[in-house]
Amino acid sequence: MHAEDLKPGSRVLIVDDLLATGGTCEAIASMVRKEGSEVVGFAFVVELDDLKARAKFGDTPVLSLVHYEGE
Repeated sequence: MHAEDLKPGSRVLIVDDLLATGGTCEAIASMVRKEGSEVVGFAFVVELDDLKARAKFGDTPVLSLVHYEGE
């Protein structure tokens, strides 16, 4: 992502392949907000439910297509 690609007030959906600990998307969201844009949601292909990373995103909507739980 390039900072100049974001305009203040932009609404951003962050998409990633895997939600595990949430660290990558936390960092991306921080960069987006620093540029004056709003994170409107997160979307993932796979989520590792046992790690409970979606709690890091507060009230921001999170969509995952596939969920894995440990045994």
